[in-house]
Amino acid sequence: MIARLSGTLIESSFTSCIVDCGGVGYEVQIPVSTFDKLPQPGEKVVLKIHTAVREDAITLFGFATDEERKLFRLLIEVSGIGGKLALNVLSSTAVTSFCAAVGASDVKALSRIPGIGKRTAERIIVELRDKLNAGLGGDIAVATASPECASAINDVALALEQLGFKRDAIDKVLKTLAAELPEGEVDGEKLLRNAIRKLSF
Repeated sequence: MIARLSGTLIESSFTSCIVDCGGVGYEVQIPVSTFDKLPQPGEKVVLKIHTAVREDAITLFGFATDEERKLFRLLIEVSGIGGKLALNVLSSTAVTSFCAAVGASDVKALSRIPGIGKRTAERIIVELRDKLNAGLGGDIAVATASPECASAINDVALALEQLGFKRDAIDKVLKTLAAELPEGEVDGEKLLRNAIRKLSF
């Protein structure tokens, strides 16, 4: 199985890229969060790879971070979620926000993700809530946040994206700030201000 690709980026789009490794061009399916981190064509790129093997195809899914790949692998274990929908989840929400919503059983927040209806959201919560911390190395501080905290964190993440900040930077900052929150307490406006301050340096 291919677990890592290191080579020259030939071309890319929001959903896929081609990486040249020793003269062989590999087509890799990617989420938007990984697209945001890709270098310019002609430059070196390294991707974490999940290889999906079926009778009629071998598909490579690529990720910029270990967290994204781990979450992808957890998602495709959920009944009814395949690689395409799992990529859509990663393209639509930050890892921290997703974990916060699952940890808080926030069906409404998960249902905002394109392709995820109420029933699928409920299934994700049931099948993933106990797996997220262990599956992502136990470092997603907001996975067990209260519904109020999870909702506020998700709203802040969306607001920061609309302000033009990159999703991976948002994820790191919110993870740090969430770990510092008093248990069960969150001030959305204060969290947003603190996040902007950290992201601006």
